[in-house]
Amino acid sequence: MSVKRRDLIQYLQSNGFYLLREGANHSIYTNDSKSIPVKRHRTLDRITANEICKQAGLPPQF
Repeated sequence: MSVKRRDLIQYLQSNGFYLLREGANHSIYTNDSKSIPVKRHRTLDRITANEICKQAGLPPQF
């Protein structure tokens, strides 16, 4: 099962993260204490999306 990138970004933004910068293959989101790289693909694997949530210190959403 896959997760849409925009759903993951909306979840991060609703928890205080914002776009810091665009890298070569990733978008970097931060909340001023943690920086999280998010791949720039339309869909992400569910496991990858939940790992990004864990890195952000958020409960897995997907």
